[in-house]
Amino acid sequence: MLSKSSLMVTVLFILAIIGAFNVYKPFLLPIVVAMLLTMATFNLTKTLVHYTNSAKISAGISTTLLSLLLFAPIVYIATIGVGYVSEFDNAGVKETFTTVKIFAGDIPFLKGATEEYLADEKINSYIQYLTQYITVAGSAGIGFVKDMFLVVIFYFFINYYGSSFFDTILELLPVSPKKGEKMIEEVSSTMEIVFYSIIVTAIFEGFLFGVIMQIFDFNGLLFGVIYGFASLIPIIGGVIVWAPVSLYVWTKIDSASAITIATYSIVMISVIADTFIKPMIIEMIKVDFLKSVVKINTIVIFFSILAGMSTYGFWGMILGPAVTSFLIAITKVYIDNTD
Repeated sequence: MLSKSSLMVTVLFILAIIGAFNVYKPFLLPIVVAMLLTMATFNLTKTLVHYTNSAKISAGISTTLLSLLLFAPIVYIATIGVGYVSEFDNAGVKETFTTVKIFAGDIPFLKGATEEYLADEKINSYIQYLTQYITVAGSAGIGFVKDMFLVVIFYFFINYYGSSFFDTILELLPVSPKKGEKMIEEVSSTMEIVFYSIIVTAIFEGFLFGVIMQIFDFNGLLFGVIYGFASLIPIIGGVIVWAPVSLYVWTKIDSASAITIATYSIVMISVIADTFIKPMIIEMIKVDFLKSVVKINTIVIFFSILAGMSTYGFWGMILGPAVTSFLIAITKVYIDNTD
């Protein structure tokens, strides 16, 4: 039974947590993401500390690398991409829809759907929705950049105070230190594999798409970066890039070029790279690079990323696997305690 003083301390501690939650609620997502990214790059930070003999310098280097990784592509898309967006006027978009309408109208089983969904008034409404979507996306982009900035700031401080920060978490967990360390290690290993796998596969698939864009005299770097970000979205990621590009090429250049881009994107990237090479990359990162012995099902990681992104957007690719791995770890502890 708790003594009077212990009970009072417990009550005050709970009230302090509630108060902190209410105060820091707007920053909760960036803090959690920064903490998970710190766990994902734990081995990198440990190596940097070994070579620099300074937690501050190590945290500074890690934060700089993360900033370049997050901000550099976004800034590049925002600056260079604006020029491309300005070229897509309403007339060009309407011409693209009209081309699709003419082509699909010659196919018997698509003729009815074409007349219904690609009528002139429908096309005008699509253009209006597209304009509204771009405006909303721009507003959301500002919020996303703000979150990224906060993630980088919190990432630095959690990295700098990493040892004491995670030691405190271990002491708060209602399990033995050994089991607590095992839980954190399992979540950390999962995040490490997910983090590096996401980076490598995004760069790889972005490079593949950038090559075909460069061949057709587009800005290969710009479209490669855009495709790299889009590839992070499971299942439909690449489609939202190569499909509009193919339609635009069909309208502005010729049908043969459009078919070539679409076929290359489906066969080379979606089938060969994403289906066959991507699992090999994940396994190579896990076994050869990270030397991880944690057993993680690739399908579980895939669905955890999908579920996370559907709930939390971009940051869900980090939160989804983290929540899933923590659930698995705490389930194992619960089963051990009930045996």
